[in-house]
Amino acid sequence: MVIFNKEDFEIWSNFRNVKKNTLNPIEFDLICRLHSEYYNHKFTKPCTCSPRTIKNWIKELNIIWENGN
Repeated sequence: MVIFNKEDFEIWSNFRNVKKNTLNPIEFDLICRLHSEYYNHKFTKPCTCSPRTIKNWIKELNIIWENGN
């Protein structure tokens, strides 16, 4: 089972507390960084022309968040 470290857990908790339909560049980078670290892949930024990948990454990071820290 994968869990966030304490700092990342708090950062992701804060991200989840803000309800909105758009991402600013800092949030986008956060998602890309966390996903690459916790899902062990090279840091990449998916194309913003189709939000499918980033939405999927958010769902996957939420699974880790639900595991606690």
